[in-house]
Amino acid sequence: MQISDVTTIASEALFLIIKVSAPVLLVSLIVGLIISIFQTVTSIQEQTLTFVPKIIAVFLTLILLGNWMLTELSGFMTNLWSNFSIYTR
Repeated sequence: MQISDVTTIASEALFLIIKVSAPVLLVSLIVGLIISIFQTVTSIQEQTLTFVPKIIAVFLTLILLGNWMLTELSGFMTNLWSNFSIYTR
């Protein structure tokens, strides 16, 4: 196994992690921003108000996109294991 093989696998894995986690993080960021603007407008300064809507939004995102996330991760692992004979030279 060459260093270039390891570098390629690592970079593909990091890109996949970013691609799979981005929707959940973006939803959490957007919901947090909306709740923060709502708190500023209404002068409600409750710190725990952001947690429940964020958790619900993240769970809904995982329910909606979980199949896609699992398919992407499974495809990466299948590709990695199917090319295992190439890497063991």
